[in-house]
Amino acid sequence: MKVVNIHSREYPFASVEVGRLVDTLSSENDLLWPHQLWPRMKFDKPLAVSAKGGHGPIRYIVEEYVPGKRVVFRFTGPNGFDGYHGYDVLELEKDKTELRETLKMNTHGMAQISWPLIFRPLHDALIEDSLNFAELHLNFAPTISEWSWWVKFLRWVISGGKSRPQKIA
Repeated sequence: MKVVNIHSREYPFASVEVGRLVDTLSSENDLLWPHQLWPRMKFDKPLAVSAKGGHGPIRYIVEEYVPGKRVVFRFTGPNGFDGYHGYDVLELEKDKTELRETLKMNTHGMAQISWPLIFRPLHDALIEDSLNFAELHLNFAPTISEWSWWVKFLRWVISGGKSRPQKIA
């Protein structure tokens, strides 16, 4: 199954300000990944091409990194995920920037079932939370996208009944 999944948000800030958020990914001072709510993004070394890691059961390698502009993660797991996801910082005007997260992949085997039923709803919620955290760290009022009942249920099951509630702060 071919998958193209895009999330984006425009911010009334210069691209350099938005780009600095991307550059903090997986660091101790990560300002983009919503690690308070989701498994932390971790790598075997600082964010750079060839860094290996991921978050939760999702594994990848950094395939491309242009500081302040773009980062691309090539999936290495779970089985059946053949593709990538990443963030792009797109300067639209002097003080208007789009932050876009793109996931493109082909699924094979069990991933054809697990992607639409489990991973896609969780991915969508996580990335929307990431864009909310970007707004928060740009000192801009976050646009909260409330988790669906299905996402809340999946988080509850996966956590053994100990999932954290959605709180953007």
